[in-house]
Formats: sequence, structure tokens, C-alpha cells
Amino acid sequence: MFPKEIIDGEVLEDKDSLQKYSRDASIFEITPKTIIYPKNTDDLKKIVNFVTENKATNQNLSLTARSAGTDMSGGAINDSIILDFTKYFNHLLEIGDDYAITEPGVYYRDFEKATLEKNLIMPSFPASRSLCALGGIMANNSGGEKSLSYGKTEKYLEEISAVLSDGNEYNFKPLNAEELKEKMALENFEGEIYRKMFALINDNYEAIQKAKPNVTKNSAGYYLWNVWDKATFDLTKLLVGSQGTLGLFTKGKFKLVKTTAHSKMLVIFLKDLKPLGDLVNTLMQFHPETLETFDDNTFKLAIKFLPAMIKKMGGNIFNLGWKFLPEMLMTITHGVPKLIIIAEFTGDNEEELSKIAQRAQFAVKEQFNLKTHITKNTEESQKYWTFRHESFNLLREKIKNLHTAPFIDDFIVHPQDLPKFLPRLEKIFVKYPELIYTIAGHAGDANFHIIPLMDLSQEKERKIIPKLSQEVYDLVLEYKGSITAEHNDGLVRGPYLEQMYGTKIFELFKQVKEIFDPLNIFNPHKKTDATKEYLASHIQKNI
Repeated sequence: MFPKEIIDGEVLEDKDSLQKYSRDASIFEITPKTIIYPKNTDDLKKIVNFVTENKATNQNLSLTARSAGTDMSGGAINDSIILDFTKYFNHLLEIGDDYAITEPGVYYRDFEKATLEKNLIMPSFPASRSLCALGGIMANNSGGEKSLSYGKTEKYLEEISAVLSDGNEYNFKPLNAEELKEKMALENFEGEIYRKMFALINDNYEAIQKAKPNVTKNSAGYYLWNVWDKATFDLTKLLVGSQGTLGLFTKGKFKLVKTTAHSKMLVIFLKDLKPLGDLVNTLMQFHPETLETFDDNTFKLAIKFLPAMIKKMGGNIFNLGWKFLPEMLMTITHGVPKLIIIAEFTGDNEEELSKIAQRAQFAVKEQFNLKTHITKNTEESQKYWTFRHESFNLLREKIKNLHTAPFIDDFIVHPQDLPKFLPRLEKIFVKYPELIYTIAGHAGDANFHIIPLMDLSQEKERKIIPKLSQEVYDLVLEYKGSITAEHNDGLVRGPYLEQMYGTKIFELFKQVKEIFDPLNIFNPHKKTDATKEYLASHIQKNI
């Protein structure tokens, strides 16, 4: 399909490779025609030119960028050409006093190891920090446990370089009015993009600003409201979270922040969900850096597969096993808690942190009479983080004959609405008693990840997916939330974008896609051309 001789990189079309790249961490399976490991930017330019030149005779030709393949929305798969950036675009190019420049194929774990040597961190990493790569973090506008205090990737991605649909590489960064005028005067594709994007945003400015989701995190759609504030025009705010639909990222410049020296964790055990909303609002008064949660199914899974959990933590199995004894004893004497909340306080003064954690603990006991615990050291805190981070991987690896089905895995509402929202959400799930599922997420943002376990080989179970999705998203949008806070749209949520934003804004999203990618060569069936029919027809049937 693809002429190997025109690039320096590698081209794979064997059955095993195509099978490997037919899946990511989502519920979907789509077999590509070709896998390419592009070696350099010149390769990317040649690949884009080949696709545009042959698109007229082969309408199915397209390009999907892929880094670590940890995407849960189906954003890293398609039926044409997959570009894997991890083999050659894997260089951390520079670390400065407060920034880093990296290629998209760099794994976050390697990136973080290097930045920590300078006591710096990029804080918007997701729970899959040990598996994911920077390209996916940029493309999805990822967030995670520290987003409560630090915000998402859009806040830290200062520049993006990308190969666009004309086959040329461009650099995008914030521009003042004079710099914007210079860009708009260019007689090339770059100038055309700036002219058209400025006109689109400026002509629809009030409607675009009104459309911005009023929640702390959002990864749905294109973030038109962040591009132009009447002083600075910044297309990085559009490209971040665009999920590879507008171009191929070649590098990004990230702002870094200083790490804190100490942390203290307050763990809270809930017997039911009723006090969760009020509890979150109480805890937020003490300004935790993170406020996370996981449910009884996650907890039981961790205890059931304790050796695997301990292995994830590293170190001596006997010493670490002893650390889990309190949880096992609590389970025996008090039963499994319905929900566990972990509130972590960080700073450079350890004594002050202990006082804050104790005040928060007192407030929780006084107002809610809940069982609580302040961890004694970092090792003990790490135990709870392992529970939180590894639940999805444990589900994927350890549960036989059932498949993790992330399709309602990332909605967000307002924390003050949780007391009313959660009971109504529970009523929806009561209608599906056959579903086993785990709940984890970012309680401080009211951002929840619900992962059902399903036998996707059964048609009756596959039919649950669109039905349950619609019910959950109807409820989320009734409370003016977002259908995705940090995982992005992909195949699984793209069909609901028009419902979330309305026809006018959705039409503007379509125009954005047309401006950047008139031939629709970049990652089709995501964002503006996603459909429920395509979603349903590509759900995995074999585990």
C-alpha cells in the first residue's frame, strides 16, 4: 500500500503488526493497512504528501498518530496508516530552568525522571504515567491527580511544532497583535490558517465564549474559547486536545513547576455515597493538592490480587505485605468501605502540613463521623496511590472472560452538585444489575472514571453501551458538566459533541477541521465526523 522507498523509516504490513496496532486501551478494534515508524520530520512531510496526492483515487487513505497506545477513547486506531512515534521521535531535546522541549514519542516516565533531577515536574500527568507518552498527553489535553491544584496540559504546553496537511512543519506559540498581523499577511498555508481562524473566532466571539464548559476540566471538542482574548492569539490552545485531527505533532515545549519537599495524606472511608458531595466541599476548604477516590470494587480487587499490587510497588514482598495488614483487618472487622477518599497536602514545611491534615481530619470526624487515617510516611501513602493508579490495569490483566469497557469513563460535573447528581446516577446503574464496574477518579473536580466489566462477544452486552452512554450523558449535560474531562472524544464520545455544544458551535468545530485538514487525512471518525453507527460497528467482539 505504501511505497517504502520514499522514506528513511520503517514500513510494516505483516499480519502480527497490523493486529497489534488494531487496538489501544479502548473497547474498539480497527485493523489498519500499514504501520510506519517515521524516522524524522522529512519522513512525515513525505508521508503527508503521499496521502494528499493519492487521496482522490483512494478516499480511505488517512494518517493516525500514535505514541504509547494507552488511549481509552479509540483515538489511536484507524483502518489506514498508523504512525508510531515511539521508536524514533523519542528524544527529550532540552530541559531549562523552568521548561522542557520534547518529541511526542518520549514516555512520560522517562521525561519525569529527567525533570526530577532538576526538582521540576510537568504536573498534568494522567494515572497511566508509567505507560503513556508525551504525544498522547498533548493530543488529549491530559489531566490527573494534580490537576485539582495545577490545571491540565493546556496550561503547560507553551509551543507546538506540527506537520500540517500541506506537508510543511510549522511552529505555534502565543502571538501579540502585531505578530498575529504578520502571520496573517503570509502568502502561504500558514497565513491562510491564521486569517481563517482569526475570522472564525472573531466573528463568533460571544457565542464561542458562552460555549466554554463551566467546569474545572474539559477535553471535549476544540477549545476555540482559549485561542483569542483580544490581546494574545494562541493556536497551541486549539491544537492541544485536538487528538491528532489537525496535524502531526513533532515536538512540544512544556512549562515545568518546582516539586514540593513533603506531603501528608488523609485517608477517609465511606460506607455509602450520600455524604460524598458535602465531604468534598468540606475537604476543599483545606486546599489539598489532590483529592482522589476509588470504590469498594477497586479495593476488593487490590486485596484479591495483593501479590500483583505489591509487585507494582517494588521492594521486599514481606515488608510491603505487612503494610496491607490494616486494610485486611478493617475489611474483616468493619466490612469493605463503599468509597475511599485520599486527600494529599503538599508543601515545604512538614510540620505545617501535619497540622493541616489533622485539622481536616477533625472536621471530617466532627461533621460526618467517618473512619479516617493519616498516613505515617511516604511508603504508606504510596500504598493508596497504587490502589488508585493500578485499578484499571488490574481489571485488564486479572479478570478472565470479561473486558474492561471504558465508555462512560471520564465525565465531570460541579462538586456542589454531587449530592443531587450521584443518587440519580446510581438510579441509572440500578437498571443494569448485570454490570460489574469500578469507580475511581478526581473527587475534588467531581470527575469520575467508571469502568464496567463486560463480555463484548455478547451482542446483548454491546447493545448496553450506546443506551447507557446516552442516559449518563443526558444526566451529565443536565447538570451542565462535560462528557470528558481529560480522556478526550475519540470514537466513543465524538458522536455526542453536537448534543453537548449545540449545532452552532459544532458547525464551527467542523469549519476548524476544514481549515486545517480540507481532505480529512488526519485521524478520521474522531471529533467532527464521529457517528454512533461507526462506534457500534467497531466494538471488539473477541477478548
